[in-house]
Amino acid sequence: MYILFTVVAGLALLALSLLRTLWPHLGEDCTYILACLKLGFRLFKYKSCKPFYSVLDCFLDAAKKHPGKVFVHFEGRQYTYGDMDKQSNKVARALQAEARLKEGDAVALFLANEPSYMWTWLGLAKLGCPTALLNINIRSKSLLHCFFCCGAKVIIASQELQGALEEVLPTLREQGISVYLMADSCSIQGIDTLSDKISRASDLPLPRDLRANVGIKSTALYIYTSGTTGLPKAAVVTHERLWAASFVQAACGVTSEDVFYINLPLYHSAGFLIGMIGGMERGITIFLKRKFSVSQFWDDCRKYDVTVMQYIGETMRYLCNTPRKDGEKNHKVRIAIGNGVRTDIWTEFLDRFGDIKVRELYAATEGNIGFINYTSKVGAVGRVNFVHRFFFPYTLIKFDTEKEEPIRNSEGLCIEAATGETGLLVGRVTRRSPFVGYAGNQQQTEKKRLRDVMKKGDLYFNTGDLLWFDDMKFVYFQDRVGDTFRWKGENVATSEVADILTMANCIFEANVYGVKVEGHEGRIGMAAVTLKEGGDFDCLHTYKQVVTYLPAYARPRFIRVQPCLEMTGTFKMKKVKLVEEGFDPAHIEDPLYFLDPEKQTYVPLTEDIYSAIARWEIRL
Repeated sequence: MYILFTVVAGLALLALSLLRTLWPHLGEDCTYILACLKLGFRLFKYKSCKPFYSVLDCFLDAAKKHPGKVFVHFEGRQYTYGDMDKQSNKVARALQAEARLKEGDAVALFLANEPSYMWTWLGLAKLGCPTALLNINIRSKSLLHCFFCCGAKVIIASQELQGALEEVLPTLREQGISVYLMADSCSIQGIDTLSDKISRASDLPLPRDLRANVGIKSTALYIYTSGTTGLPKAAVVTHERLWAASFVQAACGVTSEDVFYINLPLYHSAGFLIGMIGGMERGITIFLKRKFSVSQFWDDCRKYDVTVMQYIGETMRYLCNTPRKDGEKNHKVRIAIGNGVRTDIWTEFLDRFGDIKVRELYAATEGNIGFINYTSKVGAVGRVNFVHRFFFPYTLIKFDTEKEEPIRNSEGLCIEAATGETGLLVGRVTRRSPFVGYAGNQQQTEKKRLRDVMKKGDLYFNTGDLLWFDDMKFVYFQDRVGDTFRWKGENVATSEVADILTMANCIFEANVYGVKVEGHEGRIGMAAVTLKEGGDFDCLHTYKQVVTYLPAYARPRFIRVQPCLEMTGTFKMKKVKLVEEGFDPAHIEDPLYFLDPEKQTYVPLTEDIYSAIARWEIRL
């Protein structure tokens, strides 16, 4: 019997060893698949139940269960679940009385990271009002565009953004828009205060029938994403999508006992959906930062017992660029959720700051396909499995980067990319994985739809991103295509920047693109321009133009003056060669200019400046 037991045990160990060799991530795959199936069942249940059970209802249940639990720490103050519930009641009643808001009325939030962002959204949700999350960096034309495309009749802004409101106030008043400032007083005619009204309002609960018609397919949010329009597009986020995004924390292993650090903007999908809404779904405590501070980050983590952090590639790089010191692993952070970190930075981050499970993501605000690297394999943005592909079908297709279009065969169908080959990621549009599109922009919605992909009549969402899969089923991000690039964690629409440049008195045409800079994440803005006949490049006027109308991350730091811009056969500006050539004055004969923020003008890009950038002596 002993011999038989030994043989059986030996065979079992051998089988286990073989499984680990053939499928080294089998355990992690099974754990992740099981978690996703459970979350999928929950979403199916929420779709079916009546009345509709929303993320708001989930928060209200948490507030009843533990009203005294801290929901958010912010700048030395803490607000419990009960506090947030009562404050959101006051917001809802104040807006109901002052702005006459009712179910279905869209409201735009122009707010910085602060607790009022959270309780204002909760208050609007209690009224059944969809919310547009405006980027606080946009101004003038972009601000008006973002506001009007979602059909909002009310805008609520932080006190520090009053100047931006005043710039567009005449247009807002002409359109009969109600403008509110989170302040107790304001002397500007046409801007009403809101904080004073909120403080006087009742905190009694609101009846559920105020949002009686809100369902799983109703619009919950408008989140803005840059694209080929030249102006941001308002991606429609339904309550179904809100739930799906909230599950990211759960899929990454976050529990109700965790403390989640949000330092990304709440107007972005990552901060709002994954961070705040995910926190409500988990019933956790959030530490909210007005903006990321590299010098305060680890001290914050230690002081507030942070266990889960959010990041973008820049976050990781900034942390790794700090001088080394003792005790860097002295913290409780166990999970990092985000996207865009380089392989070398990822490795250094783990080496310096300890065994943190980095959950790199790939997703798009409006997209119907996403990945999570649940194994923490360095460099990968996700991992695929048969369950994921069954519920969210996708394909990687061959793509012509010069023509910027999919490669099709003689039958007019797309060609699937091979393992290890870079291709365009497209997600099949189904009932389970819909693509809702953009508010008030059917043309751009249609541009993201790709037909006749694998068979005639099928419909896919075009992510606009190039990825590749290895033979171990890991996913790697390669590049963006088209007229958008990413810098400082923000998407930059090249045609919007080009429109601003051509308003300068000396520029005739502009071709905007992103170029890589050694040691930096993403691509920084550069433009090849032609000048008006007989004119010279006006450094000062061009500088004033981009600084006045573009946020810092979108301003082209490099200008290349050319005699003419190269076009494709279909009259699209060629960018591939320009991107490859970059901004090295030693290899480019065209005049080059650099945006110098200290001198507040564009200056000739010399080899000394180029070398200083390469040595990181000039900060970009």
